[in-house]
Amino acid sequence: MTSLSVAGGATIANPIDLAEEIVRANQWAHDRSSDEELLVEVSGSWCDYRLLFLWQRDISALHFSCNFDMKVPKPRRASVLELLAAINERLWIGHFDLACDNQSPAFRQGVLLRGAGGASVEQLEDLVDIAVTECERFYPAFQLVIWGGKPAEEAIAAAMIDPIGEA
Repeated sequence: MTSLSVAGGATIANPIDLAEEIVRANQWAHDRSSDEELLVEVSGSWCDYRLLFLWQRDISALHFSCNFDMKVPKPRRASVLELLAAINERLWIGHFDLACDNQSPAFRQGVLLRGAGGASVEQLEDLVDIAVTECERFYPAFQLVIWGGKPAEEAIAAAMIDPIGEA
């Protein structure tokens, strides 16, 4: 592993401050419990999503997650894990996982900001936009597996269909 030490080290702006400005501009409900954490609620077509921004100053990394308001019952967990693997194969950025503590699906992504001086508005907007878009796209697949008892491949095929026109 290559390492480079820089005398004094550059100070990186806290991206949570910028995220909070974006959240306020959009008038989204939020709670900033500390300098390193921001929790936001965003309404989607299928459900409300909980966005979590966590800043790790010591490694200059921003962790971001978008959680569903959905619990996976124990008998369906194996099928949901198959679905997660199938979905993650199709993603370029971020990944879905199942939180161990509450068995709720979440979209997660990390952003390394060392050397960047901070995050940009565009980066944070993209984080939110990509996460909510992917959650909206795959929410029906989770529903089909969890409540419809469908196999992962069938559920993912249904979620990948792009509708044409409006009803």
